[in-house]
Amino acid sequence: MPGQLMLLDTASLYFRAYFGVPESMKAPDGTPVNAVRGLLDFISRLVADHRPDQLVACWDDDWRPQFRVDAIPSYKAHRVAEEVEGDAPDTEEVPDTLSPQVPVIEEVLAAFGIARVGSPGFEADDVIGTFATQSLLPVDIVTGDRDLFQLVDDKRGVRVLYPVKGVGVVDVMDEAAVLAKYAVPASSYADFATLRGDASDGLPGVKGIGEKTAAQLIAEFGDLAGVRAAAEDPASSLTPARRRNIVAAADYLDVAPGVVQVVRDVPVPPGLDLALPRAPRDPAAVDALAARWGLNTSVQRLVAVLAGGS
Repeated sequence: MPGQLMLLDTASLYFRAYFGVPESMKAPDGTPVNAVRGLLDFISRLVADHRPDQLVACWDDDWRPQFRVDAIPSYKAHRVAEEVEGDAPDTEEVPDTLSPQVPVIEEVLAAFGIARVGSPGFEADDVIGTFATQSLLPVDIVTGDRDLFQLVDDKRGVRVLYPVKGVGVVDVMDEAAVLAKYAVPASSYADFATLRGDASDGLPGVKGIGEKTAAQLIAEFGDLAGVRAAAEDPASSLTPARRRNIVAAADYLDVAPGVVQVVRDVPVPPGLDLALPRAPRDPAAVDALAARWGLNTSVQRLVAVLAGGS
């Protein structure tokens, strides 16, 4: 392979670390640092196992973008802790002991020289979609978000590493794996997800259509447009109930694709250095952060892995 780009869905990973690593992991002053340590250990394991040449920690500059909320007001509404006036993102409901760890994660990534990239008004998913679409290298996307299966593309070498246990055990989702699991090709995953809906994101889907039915409809009618055309065609094979439900969901189906589909052309800063560092960019800052937050073991592990260790 001519090199490899790894894209991290960073919030997905630090949430996973927070809930998977005991909160007894604390800094010398008693502040929990389980998410910080867990994320650093995840990065160490991913680099050791997959040896990417480039690595980007993709960031949610806006976890609930306005264009998605304008289309479907229920989008992630159940996760809003506080509505914010103006253009700033609403405050997301995050555990009290996780929020203070996020700035520490930012500082540690910067000190190591690991690229951290967001885009104002967009989610990390959209940043991932942009890098995955524009990359000239094969791409591994590390995420616990199934919506990113829509980016899987064997011809371009784009696959998803979907964590099963930590990040040491992952499901490698290529086109065959997506098809085997969901009975739809990866290129149709967004249409499939639109029909099915996703309660965790506040997307209602179409009444009476779950995963199996959504896959059957995509297989029979080709795509979302074909399914909708069949619902309007009295001669189609749709049952009366499915026909009614699809027609009744017209307003949702008009706008949902723009919410579910990942944006693939968000503005990202030019001239970014995405190369995986072989040593910390600022060793003194790394040492100071390790001492301040009790991260010595995780930092030493990552330093060794970046230098070529295991």
